[in-house]
Amino acid sequence: MPLELVTVPCLEDNYAFLVHDADSGETAVIDVPEAGPIKDALAARGWTLSHVLLTHHHWDHVDGLPDLLADHPAKVIGAAADAHRLPPLDLAVAEGDSFTVGSDPIEVLDVSGHTVGHIAFHAPASKLVFTADSLMALGCGRLFEGTPAQMLESMTKLAALPGDTTVCSGHEYTTTNAKFAATVDPENAALISRTQDIADKRAAGMPTVPSKLQLELDTNPFLRASDPAIARTLDMTGATPLDVFTEVRARRDRF
Repeated sequence: MPLELVTVPCLEDNYAFLVHDADSGETAVIDVPEAGPIKDALAARGWTLSHVLLTHHHWDHVDGLPDLLADHPAKVIGAAADAHRLPPLDLAVAEGDSFTVGSDPIEVLDVSGHTVGHIAFHAPASKLVFTADSLMALGCGRLFEGTPAQMLESMTKLAALPGDTTVCSGHEYTTTNAKFAATVDPENAALISRTQDIADKRAAGMPTVPSKLQLELDTNPFLRASDPAIARTLDMTGATPLDVFTEVRARRDRF
């Protein structure tokens, strides 16, 4: 049975995620921006927290952890490369490592770029990937520490997952990301349709996260650096995907 997924809005525009294995009763949370909404979501379902998975060290992904652990002791898992900046870890992991939540294997991917040491958690049996501030809905995270080459490598790695994978990213930035995407990919019919769907969801108070990877492949400019149409819009016909990606990231930063 696939892991049950619950999206938990936190802070002003963050998301945490709960995954629950019905057979074992194990429940993991991915990132802890604040404790209160996560505690409420656990209590509403009668779930017991067993794992905390941390994607990176930024405060808006970890600051709620002490308060959460005070009421819900759990095994804390995060990147070995980032362990010096993360809360204390019970298990330090790196790309290629795996562990289980219930019977579901969770694979670790290095998706450095936003930070060096940022990881994603891929649950292939449940068709889920938790990408936080690497691959985002219609975007990718700012390059606070990494390089465009690192982030493009991370995007390429995530793009290779099955298209029906559900992408659970860390923020509700999709409306602004859609407005920007239209400036570099203006004739993309799938993007135009998605932009309207985003507007409808937000008007109804609904989240736009998570999203399907295939939808990101069709519409997210940070996964489309090899698309000649985007290169033409940027007056970069013939440029390498890395050069196009670098320009798209730079324009997004100025947007």
